[in-house]
Amino acid sequence: MSELLNKSLKTLELPRVLEMLAEFAVSAEAKERCLALRPASDIEEAAMRQNQTGAARAMLELRGSPALSGVKPVAAALSRADLGGVLNTRELLDIAATLRAARTVKAYSAAHKGREEPSEMDGLFRRLIGDKPLEDHITGCILSEEEIADHASGELASVRRQIKTVNNKIRETLNRFISSQGKYLQDALITQRGGRFVIPVKSEHKNDVPGLLHDVSSSGATLFIEPTAVVNASNELRELEGKERKEIERILAELSAECDGSGGLILEDYEILVTIDTIFARAKLASDMGASQPILGQDGVTDLRNARHPLLPKGTAVPVSVWLGKRFDTLVITGPNTGGKTVTLKTLGLLTLMAACGLHIPAGEGSEVAFCNAVYADIGDEQSIAQSLSTFSSHMRNIVAILEAAEPDSLVLFDELGAGTDPVEGAALAVAIIEQARAQGCRVAATTHYAELKTYAMSTPGVENASCEFDVETLRPTYRLLIGVPGRSNAFAISQRLGLPGHIIDAAKQRVGVRDAAFEDILTKLESQRTLLENDRAEAERALRQSEADKRKSEELRALTEREYGKAAESARVEARRIINEARAAAEEAAREIARAKQAASAEELAQTRRKLNEAEDELNGELKPETPEENLFERPPNPGTEVMLAATSTRAVVLGSPDKNGMIPLQAGIMKITASLNDLRPCPPKKEKKSGSVSLASAPEPVSTEVDLRGQPADDGVLLMERFIDDAVMRKLETVTVIHGKGTGALRAAVQAALKKNKSVKGFRLGRYGEGEAGVTVVTLR
Repeated sequence: MSELLNKSLKTLELPRVLEMLAEFAVSAEAKERCLALRPASDIEEAAMRQNQTGAARAMLELRGSPALSGVKPVAAALSRADLGGVLNTRELLDIAATLRAARTVKAYSAAHKGREEPSEMDGLFRRLIGDKPLEDHITGCILSEEEIADHASGELASVRRQIKTVNNKIRETLNRFISSQGKYLQDALITQRGGRFVIPVKSEHKNDVPGLLHDVSSSGATLFIEPTAVVNASNELRELEGKERKEIERILAELSAECDGSGGLILEDYEILVTIDTIFARAKLASDMGASQPILGQDGVTDLRNARHPLLPKGTAVPVSVWLGKRFDTLVITGPNTGGKTVTLKTLGLLTLMAACGLHIPAGEGSEVAFCNAVYADIGDEQSIAQSLSTFSSHMRNIVAILEAAEPDSLVLFDELGAGTDPVEGAALAVAIIEQARAQGCRVAATTHYAELKTYAMSTPGVENASCEFDVETLRPTYRLLIGVPGRSNAFAISQRLGLPGHIIDAAKQRVGVRDAAFEDILTKLESQRTLLENDRAEAERALRQSEADKRKSEELRALTEREYGKAAESARVEARRIINEARAAAEEAAREIARAKQAASAEELAQTRRKLNEAEDELNGELKPETPEENLFERPPNPGTEVMLAATSTRAVVLGSPDKNGMIPLQAGIMKITASLNDLRPCPPKKEKKSGSVSLASAPEPVSTEVDLRGQPADDGVLLMERFIDDAVMRKLETVTVIHGKGTGALRAAVQAALKKNKSVKGFRLGRYGEGEAGVTVVTLR
């Protein structure tokens, strides 16, 4: 990427957005890749990145983030193994952690396979391989960076048993010596010097204790002597320790050779995991910003709806809607200083770059971004005393470089174009520069204070005015961008509000040219008309929204009525069918009893009984609408506040007032207000008490991560937070989660594990292995 493009990226503050992105990455390599992210070179790659971000965001919201904390840099270690080198325990544990991460991420993908639509992430998940046997071999042999397991090999286990035996023998011998010759010793203890067991002997008794002198205290009063009785045993111990080191070297060499044999697959898994980590970082940033996926296009159309600059606070930033490339390819923005012109320019450029990088943008749904081969920006004051450059000279140097580098479909942004020199010449230069950029096929957005550029935009096809709104009453900008309206200077109005005497303002107005005054008057009239039109449009939109809300309420009530009616009818049918079946069964049984008791009863009589039962069933199978007894009707309208029931749907409602002239009574049914006639109402039966143990359905749980961090929490609060987290994880059907409690004093860990033993949703738990956080985390398996 050229120096000019890099300068434009810094001017538009893309590196600061990438720093925010890197905060969401887990692995060190993914963080570096986030910081090095640059716009895609073609629209296909940009679209693929956008789709990957969208797919990862959907997964994030549905099932949380995959466990990527075990992804470690392994390329250097595998390169050494390829050259025949022996890897150390840390390098081997890093490889095992990466293999474990590949396996768990693949399982994360497989857990919802078939339940979701295919996405751009599927190919990455499918390419993950993992190597469970190698992972288990490494973690089975290496317990930590400092310890090799006894069962790593039979030889190692045998040597360590011998070492333990010799150690015990030496200590027993020395303990007997201390017991019998304690008067010669400075202290009754066994210590080591140079890896040999020694005892502290008083200097005056050095000839009374035969053995090898290994050390003398700083005062000279104590000699550290290895008694002759243990010299041979100590020599044997040194030999065994040498054998142990050789066996450990052999085990590490064997593991290194296994890693070398699978080196290519491990490296491929590592690259895929880093890529997945980077994509999920983009998804997390999008969720944090409340961003949306833009529509990328090559037709030159950019349409940003309610866009926010990502570096401004979400709560205070005023959204701006800006478009370019539909009816015009050049936008000239005017308005007062601090009115938001430069922020609008930067928002347009930065969001274009973010879209090309595969980042979702903080703008409304349906926003479009034209893919650009380059974005060039001349924004800010870069005057340099050292280089003898004025503001005008520094701007012009940038503009010259931009015009030389710009190609068709480039986006060019100019801030305060033509400023810093004579206004007449500056305005003329500004128009000529814009025309040159347009002739080269570029899309242009420029800010200015020159009235000549407002006239140029009004009279030139493909060029449009825009302005940043300013409230003269409060002397504050509103930061709203008004496309199609040139900005006013507001100098006279602002000066008057600030207390400048009227005669001075009148004198200034007389010095303004006739054409300039007429132009300002036209702008004032346009501004008044625009305000009236906006007010009318806002009122029309409010009325439309109210109409749509009323329509939705009506449709919801109708749907509710139909559902309740259907439920009531079906319930009546089921109940009638049950009664019929019970009656028929009882009659059949009675008929059989009669037949058995009175054998004289003829078959004809039995058949006749059955016919009567069938006729009764046919009558009950007719219309099952229960007739309303007259006593259930209201004799007079119920008083306001009375609870009643709608006869058609059995829906409860509250009377709001007296009947209108048409006899319709106003009611409140749930959140809706309705009317009904007196004949449609029935007295409300007493409410049935809810049975204990009834369960209400809560709304769907929020996306849950696969780990919870309790560090810094009191034990009771930490346990409560963990139990809520486990409940959410069980609802999400997660199999394994991680509880981070830190090492500390161990009090929080003890409380967590005590609670886990009692939790019926927990199948089992263990402390973390190397790469998982070791004793600082507990890995929980759920039922």
